[in-house]
Amino acid sequence: MPATDFKDYYQILGVDKSASESDIKKAFRKLARQYHPDLHPNDRSAETKFKEINEAYEVLSDKEKRKKYDQFGQYWRQMDGGFPGGGAGGFDTDFGRYGNFDEFINELLGRFSTGFGGAAGGGPGARTYRTSTRTSTGGPSSGFGFDNFGGFGAGVPQGNVSADAEAEITLTFAEALKGTEKRLLLSTQENLTVRIPAGTKAGSRIRLRGKGQLNPMTQTRGDLYLTVKLQPHPFFKFEGDRLACELPITPDEAVLGTKVDVPTPTGMVQVNLPAGIKSGQSLRLKGKGWPLPKGGNGDQLLKIQIVPPKELSALEREYYEKIAANRSFNPRSHLESL
Repeated sequence: MPATDFKDYYQILGVDKSASESDIKKAFRKLARQYHPDLHPNDRSAETKFKEINEAYEVLSDKEKRKKYDQFGQYWRQMDGGFPGGGAGGFDTDFGRYGNFDEFINELLGRFSTGFGGAAGGGPGARTYRTSTRTSTGGPSSGFGFDNFGGFGAGVPQGNVSADAEAEITLTFAEALKGTEKRLLLSTQENLTVRIPAGTKAGSRIRLRGKGQLNPMTQTRGDLYLTVKLQPHPFFKFEGDRLACELPITPDEAVLGTKVDVPTPTGMVQVNLPAGIKSGQSLRLKGKGWPLPKGGNGDQLLKIQIVPPKELSALEREYYEKIAANRSFNPRSHLESL
């Protein structure tokens, strides 16, 4: 690297050479927030500064790289072998998939703490990439890795093979339900928009033709397969192929029966709960579940959960005590004969 290209990573982060790991991390967090691209749209200088900050932190947060940087200065890359995926120029990520700054920073810190060989974790949309070589007959062969920060890894497929890549993409419940478009950054030179169809389920695979690893022997690219993961939802969950949810009701509603409004993917519906319904009992809401590939909706499973009050007013306690004193039903009568 020419002397004119040398970057003082300590100066970029605004810390001394004696700075501790904690000081470096704090400086990185502050600067990453300040120059985050979302705050400076279409600002090339801010984008460049942001990349320099990431590059500086990637080196100074790694004990071995920092040691070589301190020892060899501008020639440290030659001693280290360079950045995976082509150094700072290969660093890329999709900022739109983070809900806030903390999600992005926490994932980035986790990434740097484990090195570029592992998978990013934490924030929504975090993707784990791996590639596998396939023979001309489609059978699996040896594999090699890459990630969404450093680009493709060092593995090179040989002979008459094409390299298919696999990745995970995380969606919110609403995105998977209604369908959405996601922008993926494959490298600093390549990005693409992926259309997620409505009704996509966890585990679904989306094939992107010609977006996998480049085979240097044939100059052709394999395919990229995206496996869908869904963020947990506070009310809905899947049980197999069916959408399920728990409906909390009060003891008096269970005894007397009632009508309740229940959320479904198609909107709120009113459900009649029969008198004497039990906790754990399930009701099937036909055609109110997850969208089906061929149109329409599947069923939604409604599980009843009787929830007693944690606190009682004086009047409520009085009536509950009267019920207890005059109750004729004993749910444990069958235990008396044991």
